[in-house]
Amino acid sequence: MLGAIIGDLVGSQFECSTIKTKEFDLFTSHCKFTDDSVMSLAVAKALLDCAGDQDKLGAFAVKAMQEVGRLYPDCGYGGMFRQWLYSDNPQPYHSFGNGSAMRVSACAFAAETIDGAKRLSRKVTEVTHNHPEGIKGAEATAVCVFLAREGKNIFEIRNHVDQYYYPLNFTLDMIRDSYKFNQTCQDTVPQAIMAFLESGSFEDAIRNAVSIGGDSDTLAAITGGIAQAYYGVPAEIREKALTFLDGRLLKILTDFESIFPPV
Repeated sequence: MLGAIIGDLVGSQFECSTIKTKEFDLFTSHCKFTDDSVMSLAVAKALLDCAGDQDKLGAFAVKAMQEVGRLYPDCGYGGMFRQWLYSDNPQPYHSFGNGSAMRVSACAFAAETIDGAKRLSRKVTEVTHNHPEGIKGAEATAVCVFLAREGKNIFEIRNHVDQYYYPLNFTLDMIRDSYKFNQTCQDTVPQAIMAFLESGSFEDAIRNAVSIGGDSDTLAAITGGIAQAYYGVPAEIREKALTFLDGRLLKILTDFESIFPPV
């Protein structure tokens, strides 16, 4: 899950100033955590709080997302999600936005099987993003993280995505010049997965994701979650990233990693 947070941090500096290159400073004073990190950690908190009772995970997800999310009112929520966040009776709103995919990596670290990863992903997703594409984007992300955790190679992960989720009939070089800001799952998740598939290291995966422009923090968060499970996170990148989190968020992360150790 830390991989998603790192992707969010690195990508945040280019959210309003898209770049089309892999040559940039990984961490600068312009980096900050956004809703991608806050909601990833809220999902992690829900997984901890439900204590293995998956039937109640959806309710715990609503509680945790509202509880944690309201502590950070200015971290970049979309309009529909913001209304949901502050609702006294929060209901799913048929979204297929990429917010479902950026927050789901913890589910794959908590799951024991691929079907378990799918089930956990759906439970935390359908409370907001109950459109089929929203559920699909989150599931595809969780499955990639799980397969990477299980030691599947890049070729196997690519084949699985191509067969069950999205046609991966493009390269980053093919889309880099024309790809634009997009907040849908169907035009963010495949690109984020490809950023991982074309990578040679954790850092390279993050740089790939940022280099195509678009919704940089979310693209890199999705890519980072998968890349962490596949490569692990270099110690120096981990140490730097943790300095951007406040005490509340850091506690959720460390509590989660104590139960579900990172790669």
